[in-house]
Amino acid sequence: MKQILVLGAGQSAAFLIPHLLDRASERDWFVTVGDVDIELARNRVNEHPCGNAVFFDVNDASLRSAQIENADVVVNLLPPSFQELVAWDCVNHGRHMVSASYRAQAVRDLDLDAQRKGVLLLCELGLDPGIDLMSAMALIRRVRARGGRIVGFRSYGSGIPSPEQEHNPFRYVVTWNPRNVAMAGQHGAQYMENGKIKIVPFHEVFHHTWATEVDGVGRLEAYPNRDSLAYREVFGLEHVETMIRGTLRYPGWSETWAQIVRLGLPNEHLRIPDLAERSCREVVEMFLPLNVTGPKLEQRIARFLRISPTGRIIENMRWLGLLSEEKTGCEGDTATAMLTHLLATKLALGPDETDIVILVHELDVEHPGSERAAERLISTLVASGEPGRFTAMSKSVGLPAALGVELLLDDRLHLTGAHIPTHRSIYEPILKELETSGLRFQERVEPIG
Repeated sequence: MKQILVLGAGQSAAFLIPHLLDRASERDWFVTVGDVDIELARNRVNEHPCGNAVFFDVNDASLRSAQIENADVVVNLLPPSFQELVAWDCVNHGRHMVSASYRAQAVRDLDLDAQRKGVLLLCELGLDPGIDLMSAMALIRRVRARGGRIVGFRSYGSGIPSPEQEHNPFRYVVTWNPRNVAMAGQHGAQYMENGKIKIVPFHEVFHHTWATEVDGVGRLEAYPNRDSLAYREVFGLEHVETMIRGTLRYPGWSETWAQIVRLGLPNEHLRIPDLAERSCREVVEMFLPLNVTGPKLEQRIARFLRISPTGRIIENMRWLGLLSEEKTGCEGDTATAMLTHLLATKLALGPDETDIVILVHELDVEHPGSERAAERLISTLVASGEPGRFTAMSKSVGLPAALGVELLLDDRLHLTGAHIPTHRSIYEPILKELETSGLRFQERVEPIG
């Protein structure tokens, strides 16, 4: 019997776990779900005869090692900071790992060791990163096969509430790890446009936005996502003049979040004593300089940020709970822990609400030796969640990872080392299955110039 170990039973695992359990019923598989919240893990398994829930603390070295040793494939859905620990034990025990997180440098460094052990460490197999990389590679390969030369590449990803329903003031819902929302932009960003490299420091990311139209959704705002330049080599596009990877939100998100960043609240390094017993209002006050005065906190915030004390930004902060006098009651002892708690509470997806995920690729293509004019190929995926069942986010993150597990257990994937899903042996079969499951891109072409 093949053993699958799923580490992490959070929102990203909501689709993956039942999908693997359904497959396990048809095959000789057994799925063990490990999480520090054993009740959450049990709920995900739901007493399935081919599954079991166990307590799992990733910081317990002996427990971590024992669970990984008993598995054939490990699906790592824990926070990115634990990726190295899991990857190291997987290599040590000769076990494959599939992860939806970005491939950390520490995992890259395990490449030769993984090859020697015959182990595949497959990272970035989710939505973004994941489906975006695979679909981009398939698109680029097809354009080149037809003789096209790609001179510009733009790619956008998003998970937002469905446009037709009533929205909260932020026009956003949290359908993945809220900590990642709180810390978005922490690394800054860089990209290239018309041959010029642009570097955006972390405190400027949400000021650096532009409008973009998405087929079937409408006008959204984009901001740059991490290091776009690194993907020139990944995609074999070293010669392009434009290389942009961005994140999409409804208009208005960035103007508020930029000020939350400017206050300094996304901070995981400074420890706040007795945070659970303090009010959010008290914590926000801590981030204001002593020389910023005013009779009310709203006025002091506005004066420091140079915004209106009665405008939309302050009202959004109030709605989120940042100006509340109630105790935070949150776990952890950092301002990020407080933000994460507020996001998870206030921006939760309601039982009758749905989310959508969006991926968009825009390729500027020239046709050397042809009379065809330069054109822009636009490929768009918009997928909706199912009310009361699965969010679009959980399906689009969980399904690619589950399909990667299936390829490994069926002995249809023979790569070893530390990889992302840009190899044909990975993306071709997975994209085919994703289309069968309804995750399908729509394409159109428009002239340039």
